[in-house]
Amino acid sequence: MRADVQNLFIRIHMLHQATFEDLTVSDTLLLLEEQGYKVGEREVKQELERLAEDNFLTSHGDGYSMTGSGKEELKEIRTVLMKLCETVNQPQQADRAGANPA
Repeated sequence: MRADVQNLFIRIHMLHQATFEDLTVSDTLLLLEEQGYKVGEREVKQELERLAEDNFLTSHGDGYSMTGSGKEELKEIRTVLMKLCETVNQPQQADRAGANPA
């Protein structure tokens, strides 16, 4: 998976996890690795800082917690993801016919 796409998924994962608990770099790194992402501590820290810059998380000491803006953003993301998954997971004509689209 391309780095830019992976980073988008990581940010969504972080927002989702922040609805349950405050995030730290080390705990978030472990969570992401359990989900199959190949990331380093530096990348996790950068993504948490970006989410804080976007006002989706707020930083306090070593932790990050969800903001009201973050909750709203995650709500919008979930709506878009539902529509995207419905579309992407529908078999296409070529798939149903056993063809391999170019």
